[in-house]
Amino acid sequence: MKKVLLSLTLVFCLLLIPVFSPVNPKNISYAESENKSDAKAIYLLDAASGQVLKEENADAQMPVASIVKLMTILLTFEHLEDEKISLDDTVIVSENAAGMGGSQVFIENGGSYKLEDLLKSVIVASANDASVAIAEYIAGSEDNFVRLMNNKAKELNLQNTNYCNATGLPAVNQFSSAKDVAIVLKSVLQYPKYFDYSTIWIDKLSHSNNRITELVNTNKLIRYYKGCDGGKTGSTNEAGYCLAATAERGDMRLIGVVLGAENAKSRFALTSELLNYGFNNFVNNKMLSKEELIDNNINIKKSKTEKVEVVSSQDIYYLQNKTDQDNIELKYEFVESISAPAKKGDVVGKVYLLKDNQVVKEVNLILNNDIEKASYYDNIVSIISNWSIIN
Repeated sequence: MKKVLLSLTLVFCLLLIPVFSPVNPKNISYAESENKSDAKAIYLLDAASGQVLKEENADAQMPVASIVKLMTILLTFEHLEDEKISLDDTVIVSENAAGMGGSQVFIENGGSYKLEDLLKSVIVASANDASVAIAEYIAGSEDNFVRLMNNKAKELNLQNTNYCNATGLPAVNQFSSAKDVAIVLKSVLQYPKYFDYSTIWIDKLSHSNNRITELVNTNKLIRYYKGCDGGKTGSTNEAGYCLAATAERGDMRLIGVVLGAENAKSRFALTSELLNYGFNNFVNNKMLSKEELIDNNINIKKSKTEKVEVVSSQDIYYLQNKTDQDNIELKYEFVESISAPAKKGDVVGKVYLLKDNQVVKEVNLILNNDIEKASYYDNIVSIISNWSIIN
């Protein structure tokens, strides 16, 4: 009798244990019926065309926690591009930086670290201490760096953003919006080096005395969502659970933002749903490459050159719903003439993207080469050549 009771008890306990089955992490799907309203704001953007595919409460000002670090990351890459700093630079950590709470990699007060290792710690592990160390290294103090952050926000025309620190730790009057977050992430994505760090799943940071801190990517979609290669998580009591993520499939790159979800699982599920919606319902058509030479009849005055090379200042895409049959075309307008000298990049016209004869986008046409002014000798040679042809 005791053996029977024991067996029944064991079966009952086993039934209470959740059963997990192995899955391919690149093919996890999330139920679209769940968590429909479990976020304070959402935003889905096509990175190439700039077209908004889905939004809800996208301009509302709210705390975004560690997503603030996207601006810290952006400014770091800008300073690297301008060669004001180098990834090989040695950063000495202040007591202030080492004392940051929250998410951290436990850098040492007075310790020395390569800037690259600190940047990687911010992108992968969302480290507050590394963020402040970078801010102080670039601007001398975190307050000075915050001024740079807000100046950049104005430059990007972020209408609903104000920064108070480099980390996203709770601060009075620090806020952003789903739309503004997407704009900052899109700006970060223009730096190819970013993906060297954003795609890391697990790494480590070495300290003195052989101490090691393990770095684990806080953005789980890097591992569990096909095509995801970047983004930023954030969570505090006031902000809830937030995520900005980007994924690329084929010629389409999307940016999805979820702010104020109820829990970590929900933010990943909702962001996956957003990205799925974009990839499942839209196709990105490349209408014109910025490397493609465009035929033109621009007259060149006082120049050695008889023919001018013209290109678009950027690739032109049209994002189309897969069920639509839109009438799309390009229309070109050029200046009648230009006078030498002229420089590569000078604007010489416009290209318009038309949908059903209505302009949906306009892009500058620019010179693809320098145009040198003809010298006195060049003019004489030209006159002689033309005279010879006539006679």
